[in-house]
Amino acid sequence: MMKGGKSSLIKLAEKCKNILASNWQGSLNTIKADAQGSKDEIYSSKVKYFVKKGKPYIWVPEKELHNVNTIVDERGSFAVSSLFPGPLVQILKSIRKLPARVALVGDVVRLEDEKANSAAESLRETVLAYQRAVNESSYSVSGILSSPEVNSTSRIENLQDLFQGNDQYSVYRFNISSCMYIDGKGGTHEVNLEDMEKSKADPLSPFLTSLIDGINRSETRRRALVLFCIAFLNENAKDAFLLSADRKGFEVLGKVLGSLNEDGSREYQWKELRFTFKEEARDLEIFCQHLLQMEEEALKSISHSAGI
Repeated sequence: MMKGGKSSLIKLAEKCKNILASNWQGSLNTIKADAQGSKDEIYSSKVKYFVKKGKPYIWVPEKELHNVNTIVDERGSFAVSSLFPGPLVQILKSIRKLPARVALVGDVVRLEDEKANSAAESLRETVLAYQRAVNESSYSVSGILSSPEVNSTSRIENLQDLFQGNDQYSVYRFNISSCMYIDGKGGTHEVNLEDMEKSKADPLSPFLTSLIDGINRSETRRRALVLFCIAFLNENAKDAFLLSADRKGFEVLGKVLGSLNEDGSREYQWKELRFTFKEEARDLEIFCQHLLQMEEEALKSISHSAGI
């Protein structure tokens, strides 16, 4: 069902696309402006967005200074981080792991009424497509994605607020001129824009935050992750959380027994572990089927080892 080992390399451009597709919020930075023109100071704030044909479309509240700044100078930057929902946040802070980030530089172009309405309609279609996928999914999949705790972290729930709430927004398209990928250790990697144009986001990306949160909030599902660590990677684990997922497999943050200390003792420590599928999961339903098959195989393996 799966192959243990090191993480398969995913192209940087695809990693960037996955981060952009799985999040809904980023930090927009524009150059402050006044009557004399733009200044050197930077104005920054959190804004909501979605991706259409590889470009972020950003919703800026009407009272934000970005609306004034971009009239004078369209240059800006936009940063988006990987999301670590629920209990993952504190654990990752404790081991000093940063979220991977995408840093974009380019022009922040305001859309006039017709193009803004077209972007808003595309956003509605994105939300409806997600809701259809959840409604048509099996009970086990919809149960992961639709629990009350998960809804607060759902990308779609947050995007839905853009056209169901009473707030007024200006819509912008971010035209990318350069892209940088910043890994969990703070290392920076320049990404070729041609690769960005050619690459596609992973099919699981739109569901990723809800998937991770839904699994990590369930003790039963987390026990299955512990079984995977023991059965497939021979790691003595006592706890585990889903860290990320894609069509090729998933990564787990496992609390595993470390190597021997000088005094002969061993301590549990958090460790990132990668599980790679033998066959890619082209959608969320197949991904969850793979997990169920892995759970069956893990139980058989452990029962066989124990002589049961």
